[in-house]
Amino acid sequence: MKLYGTPPTRAIRPLWLLNELALDFEMIMVDVAQGGHLQPSFRAINPFGKVPVLVDGDVTLAESAAISLYLAERYGNGRFIPSTIDDRARMQQWIFFLVTEIEQPMWRCALHKHLYAEAERRPEECALAERDCRRFLAPMERHMTGREYFVGSDLSVADFIGAYTLDWADMVGFLDQSPNLRGFVERMYERKAAPPRIDEAFAVLHGGGVPSARRHAG
Repeated sequence: MKLYGTPPTRAIRPLWLLNELALDFEMIMVDVAQGGHLQPSFRAINPFGKVPVLVDGDVTLAESAAISLYLAERYGNGRFIPSTIDDRARMQQWIFFLVTEIEQPMWRCALHKHLYAEAERRPEECALAERDCRRFLAPMERHMTGREYFVGSDLSVADFIGAYTLDWADMVGFLDQSPNLRGFVERMYERKAAPPRIDEAFAVLHGGGVPSARRHAG
């Protein structure tokens, strides 16, 4: 099994599942900053030119949430997937909500701050993106009052997707009014199988190193 991508990208999400499930895999680093995801050799694996990508035998999957669900379904033996239809639907609701209403405004701001050509950047987009993101963080904060996990009393894929997405929100300063969500992120990243946090992975990359698959040694 091979996972293509590099922390701090969304590869952290399936990487976390691989760690939690103690699966054997090879991490293939793709240097997005140097355009590695746009090379013909990588596009032959994923024509979208995006990371992460999982190759598991005859199965090739892109999109971090889809890969995470696949890993839990195929290898989890009941872990991280709720046992009832109702709770599975709630898990999917939170996953879809996180990758659309929370992640997309942050991605929009990142594009206009760092990734678009100078002439294409619109600074005002970041203010709008922050407003949109905060509007949806507020009900999430209320939902997590007195809760350890997003759905029920057990970990699900939604929690791993949520931890990465909300770590991003915390890194850009959007969780300053969300103590429940910030506490959730802290608890999740204390797990033994947790990958590095986004800012930790960035620091390693900027120092010329390669981020490790796990935040905690051993």
